[in-house]
Amino acid sequence: MTLRFGLLAFPQVQQLDLTGPYEVFASVPGAEVHLIWKDLQPLRSATGLMLTPTTTFEDCPPLDVLCVPGGAGINALLEDETVLTFLRERAPGLRYLTSVCTGSLVLGAAGLLQGKRATSHWNAHDFLARFGATPVAERVVRDGTLITAGGVTSGIDFGLTVVAELLGETEAQTIQLAIEYAPQPPFDAGTPREAPPEILQAARQRLAGSRKAREAILERL
Repeated sequence: MTLRFGLLAFPQVQQLDLTGPYEVFASVPGAEVHLIWKDLQPLRSATGLMLTPTTTFEDCPPLDVLCVPGGAGINALLEDETVLTFLRERAPGLRYLTSVCTGSLVLGAAGLLQGKRATSHWNAHDFLARFGATPVAERVVRDGTLITAGGVTSGIDFGLTVVAELLGETEAQTIQLAIEYAPQPPFDAGTPREAPPEILQAARQRLAGSRKAREAILERL
Protein backbone atom coordinates (compact mmCIF):
# COMPACT_ATOMS: atom_id res chain seq x y z
CA MET A 1 0.00 0.00 0.00
CA THR A 2 1.33 3.42 -0.99
CA LEU A 3 1.80 5.87 1.85
CA ARG A 4 0.75 9.40 1.02
CA PHE A 5 2.28 12.35 2.84
CA GLY A 6 1.12 15.92 2.38
CA LEU A 7 2.92 19.09 3.46
CA LEU A 8 1.31 22.50 3.32
CA ALA A 9 3.40 24.82 1.13
CA PHE A 10 2.60 28.52 1.46
CA PRO A 11 4.26 31.90 0.92
CA GLN A 12 6.92 32.65 3.56
CA VAL A 13 7.04 29.06 4.84
CA GLN A 14 10.25 28.26 6.75
CA GLN A 15 11.77 26.00 4.14
CA LEU A 16 13.61 23.66 6.53
CA ASP A 17 10.36 23.09 8.44
CA LEU A 18 9.13 21.62 5.16
CA THR A 19 12.22 20.18 3.50
CA GLY A 20 13.49 18.39 6.64
CA PRO A 21 10.48 16.07 6.96
CA TYR A 22 10.08 16.02 3.17
CA GLU A 23 13.52 14.40 2.86
CA VAL A 24 12.57 11.74 5.39
CA PHE A 25 9.13 11.04 3.94
CA ALA A 26 10.44 10.92 0.37
CA SER A 27 13.00 8.32 1.48
CA VAL A 28 10.21 5.83 2.26
CA PRO A 29 10.15 3.32 -0.62
CA GLY A 30 7.14 3.88 -2.86
CA ALA A 31 5.82 6.86 -0.87
CA GLU A 32 4.05 9.83 -2.42
CA VAL A 33 4.87 13.26 -1.00
CA HIS A 34 2.64 16.16 -1.99
CA LEU A 35 3.19 19.89 -1.54
CA ILE A 36 -0.27 21.38 -1.11
CA TRP A 37 -1.47 24.92 -1.73
CA LYS A 38 -4.32 26.90 -3.26
CA ASP A 39 -2.71 26.86 -6.71
CA LEU A 40 0.37 25.45 -8.43
CA GLN A 41 2.31 28.69 -8.86
CA PRO A 42 5.87 28.76 -7.46
CA LEU A 43 6.10 30.48 -4.09
CA ARG A 44 8.94 31.99 -2.11
CA SER A 45 9.94 30.62 1.28
CA ALA A 46 10.86 32.85 4.22
CA THR A 47 14.55 32.57 3.32
CA GLY A 48 14.08 32.99 -0.43
CA LEU A 49 14.09 29.38 -1.66
CA MET A 50 11.46 28.90 -4.35
CA LEU A 51 9.05 25.99 -3.91
CA THR A 52 6.45 24.64 -6.34
CA PRO A 53 3.26 23.06 -5.01
CA THR A 54 2.33 19.73 -6.60
CA THR A 55 -1.39 19.67 -5.85
CA THR A 56 -4.17 22.03 -4.80
CA PHE A 57 -6.59 21.77 -1.91
CA GLU A 58 -9.30 20.70 -4.35
CA ASP A 59 -7.21 18.04 -6.11
CA CYS A 60 -5.26 16.69 -3.14
CA PRO A 61 -5.65 12.89 -2.89
CA PRO A 62 -6.48 11.11 0.39
CA LEU A 63 -3.51 11.35 2.75
CA ASP A 64 -2.08 9.22 5.52
CA VAL A 65 -0.15 12.13 7.05
CA LEU A 66 -0.77 15.86 6.72
CA CYS A 67 1.88 18.27 8.02
CA VAL A 68 1.71 22.02 8.54
CA PRO A 69 5.20 23.61 8.61
CA GLY A 70 5.84 26.96 10.28
CA GLY A 71 7.47 30.24 9.36
CA ALA A 72 6.59 33.90 9.08
CA GLY A 73 3.88 33.00 6.58
CA ILE A 74 1.71 31.33 9.20
CA ASN A 75 0.54 34.74 10.40
CA ALA A 76 -1.64 35.02 7.32
CA LEU A 77 -2.84 31.42 7.65
CA LEU A 78 -4.17 32.00 11.16
CA GLU A 79 -7.05 33.97 9.62
CA ASP A 80 -7.30 32.18 6.27
CA GLU A 81 -10.60 30.29 6.27
CA THR A 82 -9.71 28.40 3.08
CA VAL A 83 -6.67 26.87 4.79
CA LEU A 84 -8.41 26.30 8.13
CA THR A 85 -11.40 24.64 6.46
CA PHE A 86 -9.10 22.34 4.49
CA LEU A 87 -7.40 21.23 7.71
CA ARG A 88 -10.70 20.67 9.53
CA GLU A 89 -12.13 18.66 6.65
CA ARG A 90 -9.04 16.49 6.17
CA ALA A 91 -8.24 15.81 9.83
CA PRO A 92 -10.77 12.98 10.41
CA GLY A 93 -9.49 10.92 7.47
CA LEU A 94 -5.78 11.04 8.39
CA ARG A 95 -3.71 8.50 10.21
CA TYR A 96 -1.68 11.39 11.64
CA LEU A 97 -2.28 15.13 11.74
CA THR A 98 1.05 16.86 12.29
CA SER A 99 3.00 20.09 12.40
CA VAL A 100 6.53 21.43 12.61
CA CYS A 101 7.50 24.62 14.43
CA THR A 102 4.81 27.32 14.43
CA GLY A 103 2.65 25.22 12.14
CA SER A 104 1.02 24.00 15.35
CA LEU A 105 -0.52 27.46 15.78
CA VAL A 106 -2.36 26.99 12.50
CA LEU A 107 -3.74 23.69 13.77
CA GLY A 108 -4.81 25.58 16.87
CA ALA A 109 -6.56 28.26 14.82
CA ALA A 110 -8.44 25.47 13.05
CA GLY A 111 -9.65 24.21 16.43
CA LEU A 112 -7.62 21.00 16.25
CA LEU A 113 -5.49 21.38 19.39
CA GLN A 114 -8.25 21.64 21.99
CA GLY A 115 -7.38 19.42 24.95
CA LYS A 116 -4.22 18.13 23.25
CA ARG A 117 -0.58 18.07 24.31
CA ALA A 118 1.50 19.94 21.72
CA THR A 119 4.72 21.82 21.07
CA SER A 120 6.02 24.59 18.82
CA HIS A 121 9.05 26.81 18.29
CA TRP A 122 10.33 28.10 21.65
CA ASN A 123 9.43 31.68 20.72
CA ALA A 124 5.79 30.71 20.14
CA HIS A 125 5.40 27.98 22.76
CA ASP A 126 3.37 30.16 25.09
CA PHE A 127 0.75 30.79 22.40
CA LEU A 128 -0.40 27.16 22.43
CA ALA A 129 -2.48 27.56 25.58
CA ARG A 130 -4.63 30.15 23.80
CA PHE A 131 -5.91 27.34 21.60
CA GLY A 132 -6.78 25.05 24.48
CA ALA A 133 -3.61 22.97 24.14
CA THR A 134 -1.24 21.86 26.88
CA PRO A 135 2.24 23.15 25.92
CA VAL A 136 4.97 20.52 26.26
CA ALA A 137 8.63 21.52 26.04
CA GLU A 138 9.84 18.55 24.03
CA ARG A 139 11.29 18.20 20.55
CA VAL A 140 8.52 15.91 19.30
CA VAL A 141 5.19 15.46 21.11
CA ARG A 142 2.57 12.81 20.33
CA ASP A 143 -1.01 12.90 21.60
CA GLY A 144 -2.98 10.14 19.93
CA THR A 145 -3.00 10.80 16.20
CA LEU A 146 -1.61 14.31 16.65
CA ILE A 147 2.17 14.71 16.35
CA THR A 148 3.77 18.14 16.73
CA ALA A 149 7.43 19.14 16.56
CA GLY A 150 9.46 22.04 17.92
CA GLY A 151 11.38 24.58 15.91
CA VAL A 152 12.84 24.17 12.41
CA THR A 153 15.53 21.46 12.74
CA SER A 154 13.24 19.23 14.80
CA GLY A 155 11.47 18.44 11.53
CA ILE A 156 13.97 15.66 10.81
CA ASP A 157 13.46 14.09 14.26
CA PHE A 158 9.73 14.46 13.67
CA GLY A 159 9.89 12.82 10.25
CA LEU A 160 11.74 9.82 11.61
CA THR A 161 9.24 9.56 14.48
CA VAL A 162 6.34 9.49 12.03
CA VAL A 163 8.02 6.85 9.86
CA ALA A 164 8.66 4.72 12.94
CA GLU A 165 4.97 4.95 13.86
CA LEU A 166 3.88 3.94 10.36
CA LEU A 167 6.51 1.38 9.38
CA GLY A 168 8.52 0.52 12.48
CA GLU A 169 11.87 1.51 13.89
CA THR A 170 13.89 -0.57 11.43
CA GLU A 171 12.67 1.51 8.49
CA ALA A 172 13.13 4.76 10.41
CA GLN A 173 16.68 3.85 11.39
CA THR A 174 17.50 2.78 7.84
CA ILE A 175 16.42 6.19 6.58
CA GLN A 176 18.34 7.91 9.37
CA LEU A 177 21.50 6.13 8.31
CA ALA A 178 20.86 6.71 4.61
CA ILE A 179 20.66 10.47 5.16
CA GLU A 180 23.49 10.31 7.75
CA TYR A 181 21.47 12.08 10.39
CA ALA A 182 23.92 12.22 13.30
CA PRO A 183 23.86 15.83 14.48
CA GLN A 184 26.82 17.23 16.37
CA PRO A 185 26.17 20.98 16.65
CA PRO A 186 29.29 23.12 17.07
CA PHE A 187 27.71 25.14 19.89
CA ASP A 188 25.46 24.47 22.88
CA ALA A 189 23.04 27.25 21.99
CA GLY A 190 20.18 25.36 20.39
CA THR A 191 17.52 26.03 23.05
CA PRO A 192 16.79 28.91 25.43
CA ARG A 193 17.91 26.69 28.31
CA GLU A 194 21.38 26.21 26.81
CA ALA A 195 22.06 29.51 25.07
CA PRO A 196 24.02 32.25 26.87
CA PRO A 197 21.78 35.15 27.97
CA GLU A 198 23.19 37.55 25.39
CA ILE A 199 22.52 35.07 22.58
CA LEU A 200 18.96 34.49 23.77
CA GLN A 201 18.37 38.23 23.86
CA ALA A 202 19.76 38.67 20.34
CA ALA A 203 17.53 35.89 19.02
CA ARG A 204 14.45 37.34 20.72
CA GLN A 205 15.17 40.73 19.14
CA ARG A 206 15.55 39.15 15.71
CA LEU A 207 12.20 37.39 16.05
CA ALA A 208 10.37 40.25 17.74
CA GLY A 209 8.66 41.65 14.65
CA SER A 210 6.99 38.41 13.63
CA ARG A 211 5.99 37.67 17.22
CA LYS A 212 4.40 41.11 17.67
CA ALA A 213 2.36 40.66 14.50
CA ARG A 214 1.33 37.18 15.65
CA GLU A 215 0.23 38.51 19.04
CA ALA A 216 -2.01 41.07 17.33
CA ILE A 217 -3.62 38.36 15.22
CA LEU A 218 -4.22 36.14 18.23
CA GLU A 219 -5.86 39.01 20.06
CA ARG A 220 -8.33 39.30 17.17
CA LEU A 221 -8.95 35.57 17.24
